[in-house]
Amino acid sequence: MRFDSRESNHGVSARGELGNYREFKPRPSARARIPAVIVGSKGPGALGIVRSLGRADIPVILLDKNSFSPAMHSIYGHKVAVSRRSGEPMVNGLRALAAAIAGPAVLFLTSDDAVLTASQYRSELENKYRFRLPAHASLTTLINKISFQQLAEKHGFPVPRSVTIEHIGDLSRLAELRFPCIVKPMRATADYREALFSRGYKVASPAQAEGVCQRILAVVPGLVVQEWIEGPDSDIYFCLQYRAADGTTVCSFTGRKLSIWPPDVGVTASCTAAPEARSILQPLTEAFFERVSFVGMGGIEFKKDARTGQFMMIEPTVGRIDLQEEVATLHDANIPLAAYLHEIGSPVLRIREDPPPIIWRDFFSHCMSVAARGNRSIPAKPGTRVYDAYWSRSDPIPSLFHFVDGSVKSLQKTLRLLRKRGFPKKAYTS
Repeated sequence: MRFDSRESNHGVSARGELGNYREFKPRPSARARIPAVIVGSKGPGALGIVRSLGRADIPVILLDKNSFSPAMHSIYGHKVAVSRRSGEPMVNGLRALAAAIAGPAVLFLTSDDAVLTASQYRSELENKYRFRLPAHASLTTLINKISFQQLAEKHGFPVPRSVTIEHIGDLSRLAELRFPCIVKPMRATADYREALFSRGYKVASPAQAEGVCQRILAVVPGLVVQEWIEGPDSDIYFCLQYRAADGTTVCSFTGRKLSIWPPDVGVTASCTAAPEARSILQPLTEAFFERVSFVGMGGIEFKKDARTGQFMMIEPTVGRIDLQEEVATLHDANIPLAAYLHEIGSPVLRIREDPPPIIWRDFFSHCMSVAARGNRSIPAKPGTRVYDAYWSRSDPIPSLFHFVDGSVKSLQKTLRLLRKRGFPKKAYTS
C-alpha cells in the first residue's frame, strides 16, 4: 500500500494547534491507538517524519520548544510545547506525556542531543516508550567524528585519510595530509553553533588549515581534518536504514544528493533515489552497522571519489532521522512507518523496488546552491516529479512559517556578524 506524501489529505489526527499532554486523543479510525512521539521540530527532517507518519494514519505527537518552527504548524499531529529538546527538561516532558497517553508510544528523535539524552536516560524511558538505540558506548563513539573515523579505520572500511587536532601542538600533523582538506568539529556543539561557525571548512593548504583550526579550537575540544574527496556535490550518496534488535534491516533506502547548501560543506538541498548504487552501498552500510552492533534508526553518507570511482564513508547518522528522510517515503520506502510498525509488532509493508523517479528539494537552499555553482547539476530523468521539502497543497502552512523563520534567522545572523565586527560604531561626540 502506498501513502502518497503530497496528494492525500487523509490521516489528520489533530488541527495542528499547540496543546497539552492531556488533550491528545487519537482518532478512532487510526490504525492503532499507540501514538508516535517525535522530539524536535527543527528543519525539513522533522516535517518529513510528521507527514510520513501522519499521512499513514498514525497518531502523532510532536514536542518542541519553538512554536514557530514549520513542523509545529503541520495539519498532522498534536503539538506540545516543552522547555528544551534535550537534557533533563526533555525527559521531564516525556515523563509527563507518558502518564497521559495509553500504552508505550514509539519514540522518534531528530537531533544528536536528543539521542544522547534518550541514551543516558534509557533505563527509565524504556519502561515508557518503544525505541531502539545501540549500546551507549557504541552510540557516543559513532556520533563523535573523531572516534567514528578511528573505528572505521580499525575495521578496514573505506574512509578518507585524516588527522585529529585536539590542541595547538597537534597542528604539525597537518603535514601528513594531501591538500585540499576539510576541517570539521568532532561534534557541532551548542557553543560551535552559537559562534556561527560553518558545518565544515574546505582548506587549500596547511597554512589555511592552521588558521581555521586555531579559531575553532577555542570553542570545541577537538577537530577532524580530512583529505578532500574529489568530485561534485552530486557525487554524495547516502543509505538510510532502520535496524531491528537482532541486527536485521527492517527498511533501507539508497539515495544521492543533487545539490547542497552551502556548496562543498553544506547539507542536502535536493536529492533523489540512487538505484544504481544500491547494490554497493546497502551491503556496505549493513556490513559496517553489523560490525559495530548498530540497531535502530541511522544511515551513512558516502562520496564517490572522482579519481578512483570508490565510495568513501564520510559520516554516520545515529539514532535519529536524517534531514532528507522524506525522500525515502516519496519513493515508497517509508522508514519511519516501517520502524513504527516493527516496534508495535505489526507487519512491515513491502517496498516497491522500482518507484517512479522523484526529486525532494528544499527550494530556497537549492536555488542558492545553483546560483553559487552556476547550475552544474545532473539533469533529471524524464518524467521526474519534484516535491518541495516544505510546500504541500494539502499541508501549506509549514511553508509560510519556513519563509518567516528563515527571514528572521537571516536577520539575526546578520546582526550577530555585525556585532562581532564592531557595528554599530559608537557615535562621535565632541
